[in-house]
Amino acid sequence: MIHIVLGLAPLLAPISTSPAGLLAHEASLTASVAASPQSADLHVDVAQPERRLSTDERDAIYDTLSNEPRITPTVRVVNAVGPSVVYIETDTTQRVNHWMMGPRDVNTRGGGTGVVVHEDGFIVTNYHVVKGAHKIQVSFADDLEPYPADLLSYKESEDLALLLIRLTPERRAAWNSLASANGNVQEPKFPAVRMGQSHDLMPGEQVVAIGNPHGQAHTVSTGIVSGLHRQVQVQNLLFRDLIQTDASINLGNSGGPLLNIRGELIGINTVMNLNAENIGFAIPVDRVRETLAEELFPNARTSWLGFELAPGEPLVVSHVWPGSPADQARICEGDQLVDLGGTPLTSKQAFLDASLQLHPQEATAITVQRSGRDATTNLVPWDRLDGLLYERVGIVARELVLGRDSYLIIDVVAVDGPADQLGLKPGDLIPAVRPNSPGMMRPLRIRDRRDLAGVIEHLNTGTSIAVDVYRDLNENNQYEKNELLKGEFRLR
Repeated sequence: MIHIVLGLAPLLAPISTSPAGLLAHEASLTASVAASPQSADLHVDVAQPERRLSTDERDAIYDTLSNEPRITPTVRVVNAVGPSVVYIETDTTQRVNHWMMGPRDVNTRGGGTGVVVHEDGFIVTNYHVVKGAHKIQVSFADDLEPYPADLLSYKESEDLALLLIRLTPERRAAWNSLASANGNVQEPKFPAVRMGQSHDLMPGEQVVAIGNPHGQAHTVSTGIVSGLHRQVQVQNLLFRDLIQTDASINLGNSGGPLLNIRGELIGINTVMNLNAENIGFAIPVDRVRETLAEELFPNARTSWLGFELAPGEPLVVSHVWPGSPADQARICEGDQLVDLGGTPLTSKQAFLDASLQLHPQEATAITVQRSGRDATTNLVPWDRLDGLLYERVGIVARELVLGRDSYLIIDVVAVDGPADQLGLKPGDLIPAVRPNSPGMMRPLRIRDRRDLAGVIEHLNTGTSIAVDVYRDLNENNQYEKNELLKGEFRLR
């Protein structure tokens, strides 16, 4: 039997706040163990003050601590991944209503974080970090001179965007000079993060976040995976299946990497709970990888080839757009791709990498296998915007400046495409369109290809588009108000 004797005042007795009162309630604890006749009482006196260590004892502790390794797993992760993390600075223009001056444009600056996912300078970040930016710059921890970057593609519903570092002539000259001195003639390469996986994450697993909170560049925080499969509503976006972490994710960390203790990317930090401390969320890397492969990288190509591939491997052409570069190169449905621009096409990733290197209007060799035999031909890609408009609307168009304004004028109409079915013709001028989709009430002004591409790029097949068209009906080489036509077509 165990007897515990507490030599304390009654539990409900008031405790004085005076020093004398406090001392009066100090006591010792005595534990008496009666397990056998040979058992002895154990006395523990907790009232004795802790003895101060001597100098020799403290020196001995320091000697022991001096053998502890300072390079922890977290330090190794930062050393490995830090060079892949970029600080993103953006310039945007917002229209505000001034009470005296009326509507005016105001320039604002923003910041965030990104991480290099491909050595050619491709960066993943959150779309909200770069949304609406007319200027984007990125800088590395070991190279504070900023690089300009271009927004190549994005998926707003996933809050993901793909950027590409752009080498200015000055930067390229400096690189070439350094490369020549080192006997290296390769293209500039940037350190890319190693992709991990998120489907096997465990609550309690240690994680590391690197970012730029409140402009404090390349800040490191650590924590654990606090939860999985979280659902978070942010304004009009619903994020599903997020990773929850207690690693600090503050303003400016958005778009930065969440890493496991192996230094592998397991998520992209995206949101935080402003009403609580140490609750942040990240997009799982498995979804990031899927979005990159299926949408961001394909949409990042600057060129359009004019064919589609069947699912899976080997790479078999499933469709060729009539009149497209592929059609002009006599590529046919059922052809198996073998080589593009000197790159063997052993997988879809190899095709994606090779197609990213192509430039509009620059011929490239493409080899296909047909009926068991290889055939090589030259293919001249179109600009990606031309391809998008041709594929979804069935037109080739360009910007036309009339007076002080710009319009989109049609040069080519594809046979049996949406534009052809509506009755559009070469020479027609498009000043505005309006997608028949929820929340879209007013026409959108169209001045060039980019405007129209931006409207239709993320709309579903079959979406109805109302269009205004000016046509030179009296053939006097002028577009007049009474020559305005209206119609509607569906995207393919």
